[in-house]
Amino acid sequence: MPERLPQLQMVRVSLDGLPPVEVPAGYRLRTYRPGDEAAWCRLVNDGIGGDYTEEKCRQELIERPSFDPDDLFFVEHDGEVVGTACALRADEEGKPGILHMVVVSPEHRGHGLGRVLVAAVLHRFRELGYTTVALSTDDFRLPAIATYLSLGFQPKYTHDSHQERWRAIRDRLQTGR
Repeated sequence: MPERLPQLQMVRVSLDGLPPVEVPAGYRLRTYRPGDEAAWCRLVNDGIGGDYTEEKCRQELIERPSFDPDDLFFVEHDGEVVGTACALRADEEGKPGILHMVVVSPEHRGHGLGRVLVAAVLHRFRELGYTTVALSTDDFRLPAIATYLSLGFQPKYTHDSHQERWRAIRDRLQTGR
């Protein structure tokens, strides 16, 4: 079995000059409410992959000592949750905040909802006093990477493979393939 390469890393080193959070007409941005675990699992399992259950969501996210309901964002359309992203607080002082699990339902992609969610998380981190935000992503998530780059995230090279992988991503983004 081939070695699985580590995820790509990105960082935004300043939370100055954040774009406004502009929610498109027909959508609503809100934060976590008890009972949102099922919608979160559906989005993450369908959009990213995995085997998240409501219990696993509670254990790994909601019940974390640092979790605050205002850290977990949802976008709704006609009362249905169609997107999510989380401001995952660092476990250690001085570490960057983590932009975690950004997902938009396939049928609602192309409306800028990922950008809305990422901007909301960045504003939340600034409110919390963070100055740096990091994220992990995969090479094939080109629309997400384009969004992250447009919002001020930069590649962070943490593995020998990253330089070549980022070069390939830049080429694919420039050529649209």
